[in-house]
Amino acid sequence: MTNIVAVKKEQHQNVKVATQRDLRQFADQHIAPINVREFAQASTSYPIVFIKDPESGQYRSVVMLGLESGENLYLEGEKWQAIYIPQAISLVPFSLGLDPEKENTLTACVDLDSPFVGEDKDNALFDDKGEETEFFKNIHDQLGRLYENEMTSQNFLKVLTDNDLLQELELNVSFSDGQNKKLVGLYGINEEKLQSLTDEKILELYKTGIFMPIHSMLASSGQVNRLAQLRNASSNAQKVANIQYNVKKAEEK
Repeated sequence: MTNIVAVKKEQHQNVKVATQRDLRQFADQHIAPINVREFAQASTSYPIVFIKDPESGQYRSVVMLGLESGENLYLEGEKWQAIYIPQAISLVPFSLGLDPEKENTLTACVDLDSPFVGEDKDNALFDDKGEETEFFKNIHDQLGRLYENEMTSQNFLKVLTDNDLLQELELNVSFSDGQNKKLVGLYGINEEKLQSLTDEKILELYKTGIFMPIHSMLASSGQVNRLAQLRNASSNAQKVANIQYNVKKAEEK
């Protein structure tokens, strides 16, 4: 359970956060949100894809952590099996949320039910005078950068959708026992349409800065092999014999 609240000096004067925090709460999380500024580093460890909200129709970028719901192959006990950890995960128990006292205003939130939060922990959010500590100021800075990066991600996705550069994918997994699984609802870059852009359009898009994250995303597709390796290293899971992306055919959509 979580109890995420906006941090207020009057109510959370004595709240503290542990210095050492593990990531066991993400053991059942098979995807994690990621922003475009993280693509370059994340692409060396995770497959990056877009998923689509069925209600709003909006896309968001995520990294794949497992091959099925409830599976996080990157977490072994308390150890994360990659050097880079997505910002949204590394900031836990903090997150951005709406300020209940200020309309349409984001503020720092904390999960009061987190095992890393309590009056007996290491890092206070406020000092004896009620002023924010350096620890909490640093959290504010990180959350501010996260918000800015999320805005950049939204602009990136708008450029992709406006230029019809997304396509629906499926991830086909074959297991050593002969079973097959197909993961759907994934979206990636349409390389054919990307390569057919006119010189004028390429120059226009180059000025938006989208090509670096595009190339990072395309390169990350090879990390599905890492998912297979991590799955095969697990003693209790079905062994993967083959894994690959395919473009979802029009008649299947």
